[in-house]
Amino acid sequence: MKNYINTLYKNHSQFYKILLFFATTFLIVFVFPKSVKFKYSNFEKGKPWQTENLYAPFNFAIQKTKQEIETETHLIKSQTTYYFNKNTDVETEVKQNFESNFKNYFNDTIPNFNVLKSKSSAILKHFYLYGITNESLNIESESKIIILENNIEKQTTIYNKLFKANQVKNKLDNELENKQLGVYKTPLIALFFDIMKPNLIYDKSLSENALNETLQSISFNKGVVEKGTLIISKGNVVDEEKHKMLSSLTKEYESQVWSESNYNWIIFAYTLLVALALLMLLLFIRKYRLDVYQNNAKVTFIFFNVFVIVLLTTLVVNYNSEYVYLVPIAVLPLVLKAFFDARLGLFTHVITVLLLGSIVPNSYEYMFLQIIAGIVTILTVSELYKRANLFVSVGQITLVYIIAYFAFFVIHEASIETLKWETFGLFILCGLATLFVQPLIYIYEKLFGLVSDVSLLELSDTNSKLLKELSNKAPGTFHHSLNVANLAEASANEINANAMLVRVGALYHDIGKMKNPTYFTENQSSGVNTHDELSPKESAQIIINHTINGIEIAKKNNLPDRVIDFIRTHHGTSQVYYFYMKEKAISEEANIEDFTYPGPKPFSKETAILMMCDSVEAASKSLKEPTSTKIDNFVENIINKQKDDGQFVNADITFKDIEAIKKVLKRKLANIYHLRIEYPE
Repeated sequence: MKNYINTLYKNHSQFYKILLFFATTFLIVFVFPKSVKFKYSNFEKGKPWQTENLYAPFNFAIQKTKQEIETETHLIKSQTTYYFNKNTDVETEVKQNFESNFKNYFNDTIPNFNVLKSKSSAILKHFYLYGITNESLNIESESKIIILENNIEKQTTIYNKLFKANQVKNKLDNELENKQLGVYKTPLIALFFDIMKPNLIYDKSLSENALNETLQSISFNKGVVEKGTLIISKGNVVDEEKHKMLSSLTKEYESQVWSESNYNWIIFAYTLLVALALLMLLLFIRKYRLDVYQNNAKVTFIFFNVFVIVLLTTLVVNYNSEYVYLVPIAVLPLVLKAFFDARLGLFTHVITVLLLGSIVPNSYEYMFLQIIAGIVTILTVSELYKRANLFVSVGQITLVYIIAYFAFFVIHEASIETLKWETFGLFILCGLATLFVQPLIYIYEKLFGLVSDVSLLELSDTNSKLLKELSNKAPGTFHHSLNVANLAEASANEINANAMLVRVGALYHDIGKMKNPTYFTENQSSGVNTHDELSPKESAQIIINHTINGIEIAKKNNLPDRVIDFIRTHHGTSQVYYFYMKEKAISEEANIEDFTYPGPKPFSKETAILMMCDSVEAASKSLKEPTSTKIDNFVENIINKQKDDGQFVNADITFKDIEAIKKVLKRKLANIYHLRIEYPE
């Protein structure tokens, strides 16, 4: 049992990764849509059929397209029947009011009184031939109208034949002119408006039920393909009709009800695919990013981001697959590049897109667009702490989306007349959502303890609390750190290392000297050397301990681990040679280990750059009457000694890089120690 616990403890990091791998696989498979995909579903209209002859595996109906169904629905709606209930009492009441009120408006002594009354009555009868409605409805002018009396059909007409209350005045004007009653227009209109009332009431419930019954009768299919029928032969072009048949077969195949055993096989197959993809990602990290692999928090961060992108895309696909391009997948390589590097960001992005390709429609088109967008993201985005860079990069990503989508659409449709402009809107919204990466990076920094260029920019501010404390307690060290930072930044730019990271590391690498500032020559302004009162061994320990003290101060002030690495490694396993030789002069039994820094040696380009720049800058203060030749030999000797001592064996830095750094340091020191003209006093 004890051995088992010891084994578990020693390999807890590996066990955690295995657990993380299975947990992520389970979660991704859990959120995936559980459906079968037709193996020939990647056909494209206008392209040749590349696989073998396809025969119908079962009877299936050819489904109408969405546009055909919409056209048929619109036709039915334009020809549907609307029902109105007629109130016969209103018409009777109006006629009675006409008879009783006519004499109030016209004297029976006027010429042609009876003719006027007869014509006016005819106009009134014309208005109530079908009736007057007070409803304002959006009905096709030629739609069929059925008029009911006591729920019994009495009349059938069209909507244009009904009089609407808001149209009565215009109709009256026309009728009076037609009957040559224009001279009596004013009193007649007043009469009619006094007595006329709407007598038709729209029966909304009955009309909608009739429409719904008709709509339900719409067939979504047109024709049936019998089992064994040849659908398409190899090499044939997928034309409009073939495309409809293939689309119908795909939908029918994927919508079939599967047995429990088949369903389990589907789950098993999805699990294999997801596990294989995640395994490739894990193996890539282990082989090419060992430092990331050994950090469980970083591996968890990568897998977490993959799952979040898969979850968001799955939710959108389940809601409406047309909005799939609304998901800002370019955020994934952006985030990973901000915290790690471009190669890891791109590889993770490609793995994620391959996973999503099995659940999205038009998988080839989708994967092509997303992989291209990921490549553009990696190539264009740099220095995220500069806000303008992100806006420019997002604009380029959006433009690439639009261009690629346009190209695919023209290839499929051979026309731009039916181009879906709203999809371009989705790409623009996706670009705007990608801008959320800035606050997202900040959130991730706090949750996972990672460091981005934005955080490094904040740390490089010399007015920060810790650097101001350094400048107050150890001004010489602070000035030395600034000089080293400038040298290191220039060197990093020369070999394409992380210049921002190395600059921040240089600014903080000597903060441990704040504990005993006067024991370091750059802070000894009084001319008194405090080491004169100590033994060489004690002096060496104080000098060596500034790295340990620096680590403690850094952790107390919550500096990121990536910055602390510079404090830990900037002297590697080198020796405090001056005090060692001093001790050796006193005692032949001097132990070199007592005068050696604990390390570790630099393990990255950036930490190696700092070691070189720190040593050169510190030793350059001892140069007397520097010349170009002296500076060149001086730099060569210091860096060659570090190289010969094996200080760079763990760093991924090449001889070519080291030579480039030497040139930068020589040039910078020559500028610092350039000869001045002696002006007369």
